[in-house]
Amino acid sequence: MRGLKDKVAIVTGGGGGIGGATCRSFAEAGTIVAVFDIDGAAAERVASAIVAAGGAAIGVACDITDHEIVAKAVAGVETRYGRIDILVNNAGWDVFRLFKDSTPAEWQKLISINLIGALNMHHAVLPGMIARGGGRIVNIASDAARVGSSGEAVYAACKAGLVGFSKTLAREHARHRINVNVVCPGATHTALFEGFKQGAGNPEKLEEAFRRAIPMGRIGEPEDLPGAILFFSSDDAAFITGQVISVSGGLTMAG
Repeated sequence: MRGLKDKVAIVTGGGGGIGGATCRSFAEAGTIVAVFDIDGAAAERVASAIVAAGGAAIGVACDITDHEIVAKAVAGVETRYGRIDILVNNAGWDVFRLFKDSTPAEWQKLISINLIGALNMHHAVLPGMIARGGGRIVNIASDAARVGSSGEAVYAACKAGLVGFSKTLAREHARHRINVNVVCPGATHTALFEGFKQGAGNPEKLEEAFRRAIPMGRIGEPEDLPGAILFFSSDDAAFITGQVISVSGGLTMAG
């Protein structure tokens, strides 16, 4: 894809499944990658593997729910590389629980990670993109945001909020040549999905239910996501903003 070589990208949740696959794909395209993760060791492992393979990356321990920590981490990347061209908000957390059985403490954690964390990252990155006259932001939401998902009420609410937030920022910053788009994964084999299944009490039954609901007949893999993410980050998507695409094997087919 055009326009990724030598760009600087931040990927949150970069130490995990989808985030790690995305970081590696960026590096293969010649992008300099800042791997953000609350687990600093996981971020460093992904960054070190990229460097060992001949790419450019750094691992950054960052709690995205803390505005001050985010501001310092983003400033560190800007100081080191001079700019941030691409932001991928991928970090997330979920728990399987019917809403009537959930607790305010769970709501707060879900909202802090899945929504406030993304707001913090945008707030830190946007000023530099505006000053430089351009940038790409890709927010990772969920098909739960588009059609709902039993046992994920608050998670779905956060991701739906992220979709609306993304469309609004796409309108506010189109004049600054900042593109904001959304990728919605469906069920994907990640540590997050494994934890989600365990909360259901019968993980095998839940996975089989997801598999049967997917027209392509399988659960997604982390490597299924970077293609869409890198496309939205590239010059090939320069005239695309405020859009939402599902990468879910046809689980949803929203217009």
